[in-house]
Amino acid sequence: MQAKQVMRYVSVLLVSTVALSCTEEPQTGKEEIMDKQEITSLTTAQKVLVETWEEHTKAEFETQSTDETLRTMVAGAHVNHVPVLTGGVGLDEVGKFYSTHFIPQMPPDTKMTPVSRTVGNDQLVDELIFKFTHTIEMDWMLPGIAPTGKPVEVALVAIIGFRDGKVAHEHIYWDQASVLVQLGLLDPNILPVAGKESAQKVFEPNSVPSNRLIKRAHKNK
Repeated sequence: MQAKQVMRYVSVLLVSTVALSCTEEPQTGKEEIMDKQEITSLTTAQKVLVETWEEHTKAEFETQSTDETLRTMVAGAHVNHVPVLTGGVGLDEVGKFYSTHFIPQMPPDTKMTPVSRTVGNDQLVDELIFKFTHTIEMDWMLPGIAPTGKPVEVALVAIIGFRDGKVAHEHIYWDQASVLVQLGLLDPNILPVAGKESAQKVFEPNSVPSNRLIKRAHKNK
């Protein structure tokens, strides 16, 4: 990757976890990578988790190296993209998935805007907004769907488990209905689903009124 959008973070201690808010600098690049953070409230063990995860995502999105990515993971690690059941179990299967269906199938304008981060003793949770233009095949997210050229913006949550200081599992969640609405494959006028506004409301709660689908349903009775 030639250039990158760097996010600066402010950390806030909350019980045994840390929630991070961020401000965005107007730079260009394939993604927004988590920068070195001002986290003085984390324990040494928690800092190791953060550093390992950042090394992992750097290998995935910046250096785009499957080998470097796998070096951050335990032997029995598994990856599960929950909405579509893509990923793998064990380093052999995960490695084939990363090298074939994930790393080379990330749209060139992909951007990830962090919303929050929670760090525990053996688990890390990232909440973010994932944006891209569907210009290439994306087996990991949209298997069997040809490129539509349409922009997508979706809220995404990554739950990362660790063992012995390395990544043991990745459980990745997003609203697949919202993605399909934005690609023109689901009709939000007849189904109780939303498009990019669902992601926008995560980042800015007042951007969209709440309960619009409930009101529409009652109105149509």
